Amino acid sequence: MKKIEAIIRKSKFDEVKKALHKIEVNFFSYWDVTGVGNEKQGQIYRGISYSTSDIQRRYLTIVVSDEFLERTVNTILETASTGNVGDGKIFVSEVTEAYRIRTKESGNAGIN
Repeated sequence: MKKIEAIIRKSKFDEVKKALHKIEVNFFSYWDVTGVGNEKQGQIYRGISYSTSDIQRRYLTIVVSDEFLERTVNTILETASTGNVGDGKIFVSEVTEAYRIRTKESGNAGIN
């Protein structure tokens, strides 16, 4: 099993969510986060441009079986990309075990 952590633009979240549902990734968690990156967002207030290094993003956490890893990552890469600086990052790590609390199933059965 793999844990996918993706930091994406908030404006791309709905598109990514729909694309994940299409490939049958139906369970994941997400948070609104603020980070610092290479992109510098600017805000205009009364005609004056203000620059800020704090960037609003959405952070997704998805645990998938090894078979779903490549299609899940590719789906996020394709749908979250605008081609501009600040599109985000994806991190993949190992998950040694997963449990479904209600049924006490473990392994792949615990995440599907």
